[in-house]
Amino acid sequence: MPPGHPVRTAALVVNAGARRGTTPDDARDALLRARVPLTSTHAIRPGDDLEQILRDLMTDPPDLLVVGGGDGSLSCAAGVVAHTSTVLGVLPLGTANDFARTLDVPADLAGAVATIADGKVVDVDLGRAGGRPFVNVASAGLSVGVTDALSPGLKKRLGPLAYPVAAVVAFRHHRPFTAHLEFPDGDHPPLELDDLLQVSIGNGRHFGGGATVAPDADLDDHQLDVTVVEKGRLADHVSIAALLRTGRFIEHEKVHHRATRTVRLVTDTPQRLTMDGELVGETPVTFTVERNALHVVVPQHHTSARYDGPSA
Repeated sequence: MPPGHPVRTAALVVNAGARRGTTPDDARDALLRARVPLTSTHAIRPGDDLEQILRDLMTDPPDLLVVGGGDGSLSCAAGVVAHTSTVLGVLPLGTANDFARTLDVPADLAGAVATIADGKVVDVDLGRAGGRPFVNVASAGLSVGVTDALSPGLKKRLGPLAYPVAAVVAFRHHRPFTAHLEFPDGDHPPLELDDLLQVSIGNGRHFGGGATVAPDADLDDHQLDVTVVEKGRLADHVSIAALLRTGRFIEHEKVHHRATRTVRLVTDTPQRLTMDGELVGETPVTFTVERNALHVVVPQHHTSARYDGPSA
């Protein structure tokens, strides 16, 4: 950690059910070997209230909070430590690990621990959907069906390959919907679109195990990337899928893209929402971005985000 961020106290929270098989003891021992001054370790078991455990920890805030788990666990932690002086350290132990991918945090335990011990601190944005936090993407439509189809067994067997398999299952059962999008800041006229496959609101750069929100999307750009995909022919969706890795799918004729700080989504029938792989809430909902809400440790070579100071 840089001289401007001395760590005297550090807490570790690990999702004991994370896919990659790293135990809380594994993570604790690796951090201690790297001379991270852990003062407490917490294993999250099925049925535990992660948010409440994190809030209890923050009554006496550690300098560093290390969270081991998937994007859902990290999103929850981000919402708790936002706008505090506590720095978030990332151990990517989930299936997609898109937050870590955006931050260039290595996927292996040794590399992630080395980042926490020797990295630098940057500020990144936090998305909110009706007050709920998300770090990567919130969406309605096909992605909800994908989340439904992503059983723990499928994720354990296939890892990141579970996402395209689940997408095929979800597409077969998808029902198109109509959406009205309003932009309260006045930066875009309202959009009314029907026969839709999906509406996504991106805060970060990656989603779905490595797909890219948009070519220029990042966690430090202080805006949301709004993407609306119309239902089309099979050939359209094959073309869109082929461009997901680069984010160039936003240029397809069946895709509408807007960049903004605030957007309200209203649908003809309530649509469930998925945020960072977790099913939470439904439409109508307003999405906002909180600029520089989080201090996060990244590798020294990371260049897309920077540290703007303690008051950021």
